[in-house]
Amino acid sequence: MKAAVFMGRGVIETTTLDDLEVQDHEIKVRNMAVGVCGTDIHIFHGEKGSADVKPPVVLGHEYAGEVVAVGRAVTGFQVGDRVAVDPNIYCGTCYYCRNGRKHLCENLTAIGVNRNGGFAEYSVIPEQQAFRLGDTVDFEAGAMAEPLACCLHGIDLAQIRPGDTVCVIGGGAIGQLMVQLAKLAGASRVFLSEPVAQRRQIALENGADYAVDPFQEDVAQAVRKINGRGVDVVIECAGNQKATAQAFAVAGKGAAIVLFSVPKPDAEFPVKLFDVFRKELRIMGSFINPDTHQRAVNLINAGKVNISPLITHRYGLDQVEEAIRKQSDPDSIKVLVKP
Repeated sequence: MKAAVFMGRGVIETTTLDDLEVQDHEIKVRNMAVGVCGTDIHIFHGEKGSADVKPPVVLGHEYAGEVVAVGRAVTGFQVGDRVAVDPNIYCGTCYYCRNGRKHLCENLTAIGVNRNGGFAEYSVIPEQQAFRLGDTVDFEAGAMAEPLACCLHGIDLAQIRPGDTVCVIGGGAIGQLMVQLAKLAGASRVFLSEPVAQRRQIALENGADYAVDPFQEDVAQAVRKINGRGVDVVIECAGNQKATAQAFAVAGKGAAIVLFSVPKPDAEFPVKLFDVFRKELRIMGSFINPDTHQRAVNLINAGKVNISPLITHRYGLDQVEEAIRKQSDPDSIKVLVKP
């Protein structure tokens, strides 16, 4: 089969790999659409992923496809099913797995990170990592199940209550999903901070009440003109120091700040501890998608999240390196590879 293999920092080679054998509890998937994630970008540049990466390996952990073969012991899937893939595999025996926090698993592995994943014509995965898509759901929408599931975990941590006000910082694919999920959670007002006009417009069409250009306005001042006390929840989705500073500036008293983005491993940010004390802020990170993948697929199957405007570029298997580089450009929102 044809595959784009990550060989090490800055190098992806398109090559032919041996056909994949299917074990008893595995399914073989024809990979139809694969999203490029910030994690792929970090790995490509030699940084850490959600799990340790040892090349050569086929990256691509946000994907959907069609079942083309099933193992002898598989009962939940059959050939022809459309599936979205949850890449994260937990050991089930470490401290965190046995204490209800399996996403912090000490032995975490992930399809498309340190096990061959989506940037190939086919993949073989454990059956429990597959979730059935509706018969009419587009594979491109299905490929967004994994990032949507991660967003749902962030929304759960934020504890948005009906009537709360929310500010999302960063209007890439994750920020766009967060805007929609915040509205579904009952937010009365959703603000978006995003410098790219196209992204602001798409967010406004998908539920944002206000969209602010942080290069032209002070975001905290703009929000307080409308919502004088700041916001109840801030979700930071941009992954840089300026965005983090905005998050703290726009947060009202008692606010939750979810630092959702994937920063560089050595990134640091100075926090004014007295502000944390005085405003009684709740500050948290959000890591992957524990037990939220089925909910994400449910939302996609029900058409509750608008996916199609978020997909801006599509590439073939021979163009994976180009696709990864494109995902960092401001004119992209979500870049897909179509194996």
